[in-house]
Formats: sequence, structure tokens, C-alpha cells
Amino acid sequence: MTTSTRGAKAPAVLVLEDGRIFRGRAYGAVGETFGEAVFSTGMTGYQETLTDPSYHRQVVVMTAPHVGNTGVNDEDPESGRIWVAGYVVRDPARTTSSWRAKRSLEEELVRQGVVGISGIDTRALTRHLRERGAMRVGIFSGNSLPDEGTMLAEVRRAPEMTGADLSAEVATTEPYVVPAIGAKKFTVAAIDLGIKGMTPHRMAERGVEVHVLPATATLDDVYAVGPDGVFFSNGPGDPATADHPVSVMRGVLERGTPLFGICFGNQILGRALGFGTYKLKYGHRGINQPVKDRTTGKVEVTAHNHGFAVDAPLDGAADTPYGRVEVSHVCLNDNVVEGLRLLDRPAFSVQYHPEAAAGPHDAAYLFDRFVSLMEGQRA
Repeated sequence: MTTSTRGAKAPAVLVLEDGRIFRGRAYGAVGETFGEAVFSTGMTGYQETLTDPSYHRQVVVMTAPHVGNTGVNDEDPESGRIWVAGYVVRDPARTTSSWRAKRSLEEELVRQGVVGISGIDTRALTRHLRERGAMRVGIFSGNSLPDEGTMLAEVRRAPEMTGADLSAEVATTEPYVVPAIGAKKFTVAAIDLGIKGMTPHRMAERGVEVHVLPATATLDDVYAVGPDGVFFSNGPGDPATADHPVSVMRGVLERGTPLFGICFGNQILGRALGFGTYKLKYGHRGINQPVKDRTTGKVEVTAHNHGFAVDAPLDGAADTPYGRVEVSHVCLNDNVVEGLRLLDRPAFSVQYHPEAAAGPHDAAYLFDRFVSLMEGQRA
């Protein structure tokens, strides 16, 4: 990625790897950037989206037409920086309209060197990605742009998401502790594969002291903190590359420690149990995805950000080296596996984001379910 100073009126071009081109205006930093083009269907919560490490190396297209009206504050980021590789909006807000705003969205994009484009038909772009699938993309902006052939060639030289091992690029390099709020009840070792800040906070609200460990943490590192439970976080990249987290998770399963995984952690659990993973055509991204909890029959509106899924049988329990497992949650849009539950060990996972940052709070009970597993193990 190369960037220069702000140039809101500079021309900009979005080039997809299949040759489709959209022309608009620069939004954010001026320069060029590359990544995988994906779309997010959330109507709000753009600040949490931008700072979600799971969006590393992805260019996010916002399907909501008007973006930026609440500006940017210092309380809502989910990590210490913006992770998206590029940002695509149709109609950026001219002014901010929230008392919490410290600066405009475009000012923040410029400050962090994020190249974006505005003024394009994001409906047409979203339909194209739904029909053709997520693909590599480049955004080019400035008053002197390369010719279309040159831009397309640069896009096609960019790395693909399939086969990308990215979790160590976004995870913490040093362990840190999020203390329990109120009386401490449990200790959890959380493997950071791209964790969002609200996730350990949700556990801390329930009296859990969370020790956040790097993605490279070993099984000995995990048990050195004396955990009552182990958590595997969300994160970017292809789960087929995540051999080390899979190995650590198998060690946790062998010991029978209560285990909870979300998003990438769900895919890690799937692999640890012997299932495969595969790339979805265009993924699930947004804060309005319907999921059915098969254990209760209830339907939740949930927050998603994933382009890969677990290939597990939807009907009945399957045998694994760690006992029987069943698919506990499914997406009602396409029957994608959205959760796994072991029947003979205290372990489960979901493919979505129950921390609800941003997003609805329908799935907050999953943190209570994790606490219940730890209570049962202690009893």
C-alpha cells in the first residue's frame, strides 16, 4: 500500500481481478491499496468493523449507502488501529452528527493511511461480488493514474486469501491480562488470533480474569496461567494454514479443560476434530445475520465476519477422537455451519461474534454458557 495526503476530490478507480472497473472519488488517504474485496451488510458500527483484526488484508465495501455520520470516537475501536486494507462507500457523510465524535471518519482514514473510494454504485459492486464471489481488488487514487491494463496487472499480482496465514500478523506479541470486573471467579487463557477488545471485556463482566496470549503460545504457555477455561478468538486468514493453533487446541481437548472458540476459533475446533474447512463464495459479514441455535430452537440475529467455514455433517452426531460432536448452530440464509458442540467433553464454538461490537446482543448467553462449563468442571 502506498499513500499520500488527503485528496477528497481526487479521482479514484476500483479495479477487480476479473476486469470490472468502478470510477469514483478518493475517500481517505490518496494512493493505492490491494486486498480481497468483501462486503459488509451492517447499517451501523463501521468503527468496530474498521478496527476488527479479522479484516486484515480485505477491502471492505459498505452496502449501507450513507456512512460516516457518527464520526470516530476513542471509545469504540476494537483494537489499536484500522485493519482494513481499503474502504469503499457510496455516499460519505459531509459532517459528523454525534456528541461522542472526536473527528470525522475521513480524517481517521487519512490519519491511518487507509486508501478508500466513494461515489460508486456499491449496490452494483455488491451484486457483482455475490454473483462472482470475493476476489482480489485494487483501489487507485490521485491526479495521475496508471492505465487500466497496468492497474489490472497489479491487482492480479496481489496475494490471494486462500492459503494466507495471517493470525500472527495481527495478534499481540506479549501476553497481557484483562482483570475481572468485581470478584474474580475464574481464570481463562485466551489465544489471540485477532481478538477484538470487547471479547475479554464480556468475560471480565462475568468475573473472569482473562490472560490474553500470542497466537504462537504453546500448550505449556496456556497451562502456565492455571486456566479454568481456554478461549480461541476470531482472526483473519485461511484456517487450513493454522496448524499450530490446531495442535494447541487438541492438547486442551485431551486434558478436558472447558473450551470456547469464536469465528476463527470455530474453524480451529473443526480442524482439531478432524473436519475440513472451505472458502465461502462471498462470506458472511455484517451485524444482521440470522442463526438458529439448535439446542434451544431460538433464532438469533448475529454479527459475522468470516469467509471460511467448517465442513461438518448437519444431521446427527459425528464421532471424533474426542468423542461425539454435533452442529449446534446453522445460518438460516444458507445452512452454513455456525457452531459446534462436543457431547462428551466441555467444549463448544460458534462461527460468529457474540461480543456484539458492533451488533445485536442476542448471542451474549454464549459467554454465560462458557462460565457454566467452568462451574460444572469445578464442581
